[in-house]
Amino acid sequence: MTLKNVRNYIDGSWVEGAGTFTVVNPASRAQLAAVAASTADHVDGAVSAAHAAFATWRFTTVFQRATMLRSIADVVERREDELLLAITQEMGKTLGESRGEVQKLAQAFRYYAAEGERVVGRVVPNEASSITSLVTYEPVGVVAAITPWNYPLELIGWKLCAALAAGATIVVKPSEFSTLSAALLFECMDEAGLPAGVANLVFGRGIGPDLVGHPLVSKIAFTGSTATGNQIARSVHHAIPLSMELGGTCPMVVTEHADLQKAVSAAARRGFRNAGQICIAINRIYVHSSLYEEFLSRLAVAVDALVIGDGTEDGVDMGPLATEEGLAKARRHVDDALAHGARIVSARRDVPASGSFMCPAVLADCTPDMLVMNEETFGPVVGVSAFDSIDDALELANRPDSGLAAYAFTESLAEAHLLSARLDYGNVAINNPDPGIMNAPYGGRKGSGFGYEHGPEGLLGYLEIKHTRIAHALPGA
Repeated sequence: MTLKNVRNYIDGSWVEGAGTFTVVNPASRAQLAAVAASTADHVDGAVSAAHAAFATWRFTTVFQRATMLRSIADVVERREDELLLAITQEMGKTLGESRGEVQKLAQAFRYYAAEGERVVGRVVPNEASSITSLVTYEPVGVVAAITPWNYPLELIGWKLCAALAAGATIVVKPSEFSTLSAALLFECMDEAGLPAGVANLVFGRGIGPDLVGHPLVSKIAFTGSTATGNQIARSVHHAIPLSMELGGTCPMVVTEHADLQKAVSAAARRGFRNAGQICIAINRIYVHSSLYEEFLSRLAVAVDALVIGDGTEDGVDMGPLATEEGLAKARRHVDDALAHGARIVSARRDVPASGSFMCPAVLADCTPDMLVMNEETFGPVVGVSAFDSIDDALELANRPDSGLAAYAFTESLAEAHLLSARLDYGNVAINNPDPGIMNAPYGGRKGSGFGYEHGPEGLLGYLEIKHTRIAHALPGA
C-alpha cells in the first residue's frame, strides 16, 4: 500500500501542515497516510477564508447553489469506487457498507439541492393596512463542523450539504482516524468548481477548541461522544447556535406479540453492522420472558454466521474496529458482564490477529448495573435481558442519558402506538431496523444531543429568521 499524503484544503488550495501525523489501516495496522497536522494559524486561515467567501456565497440564488450541489453529486458518483475504498481502508467497514455510505452522500447533495429551492418566507398580516411584515430566512454564516470516523463521509455530508444549500460557508474538521476519504470528498468539490473559501478542511489533533472558539464562527455542528459534546458546549464563549448528535445506548424492546424472526434479523443487522460502531446501534435488548430463550438461540445463530475479516475481501460481513481504544472498551464491556453473571450465547471463535478485530458477542442475562447496559459500547456487543410487562421494559429502556434512537418489535397495533408514545427518543423504529431517512428529521434528546439533521429541519438549522416590518403609504394616498 502506497503511503498517501493528505493535506488541508483552505481557500481553494491544498495546504501543508506544521508537520504530519500518520494514520493506519485497522485491518492490517499498515501505515495508510501521512496527514497534515494543523495549528491554530491553519484554523484561523480556514475560518477567515470561509468568512470572506460568505460575503458572496450568501447572495447566490438557491438555484445557483442547487446546481453546484448537483454537480458535486455527479463527481461523487463518478468517483464512487475511489471514495469507498478510502473509507474501508481507513476505518475498516466492508466495501459494501462503504459503497452504501458514498451513495447516501450523493443522495444528501441531491436532496439538499432540492430542499434549498423549497425554502420560502411568508407575509404576516398587520392591524394597519399600511404596514407589511415579511418573514425571511438567511444563512447563518460560518459553520464549524466536527465529525467522527465511523461514517467519515456521510456525517460530513449531512452538515456540508445543508450548510451549502442554505448559503452558509463551512470549515470541516474530521476525526484524525478518517482523513483520506474527507480529502477525496474535497477533491470532488474542487473538481466541481465550488468557489474558493466556501468549504474548507483542516486536520489535526487538539485544534477543535481553536475552531469552535473562533470569533468568526456563527454555528457549531458536532457529531461525536457525549463527553466531547459537553466540553464543546461549555467552551463556547458567545451565544451561537449548536447542533449536536451525541449517540447513546440504544434499546430494543421485543414484546410477546413480536414476529421473532424480524426482531432477530434486526438485532443482528443493527447490533453488528459496521462492527457495532454506529450511533444508532442496538446496544441493549429487552425481550418478553415468553420469547427470551428462543430469541437468544436464534440471535446466536445469526451472529455466528457473520464472516469476520478485512473489509476489502469478498464475502466479509464485519471488519475490524477502527481504533485500539474502541477494541479495548468493547472487550471491557464483555469482561464486566461476565464477571457480574452474564453468559455469552454466541460462539467464541478466532478472528484475524493482525488488526483490531473482535469476536462478536451476544450477552444473555444482563442486569442494569452492567456496563453493556448503561454505556454505549460502540463495538460488536449486545446485552440481552428478559421482562414480564411492557411497563417494566419501558422503564428499563428510557434512560435519562439516552435519547437518540430506540427500536421495538410487536405485531399488535395497540402496542405499537403505546411504544411509539412512551419511548422517549428522537427516533423510534417499530418492526424495522432503520430509524432514519433523508427526508425526515433525525436528532436526539436528553443526553443524546439537540438539533436536527436530515429533512427540512436539517436545512433550517443553517438558517436564521428575519422579520422585516415595512410601513408604506396606502394605495392612492
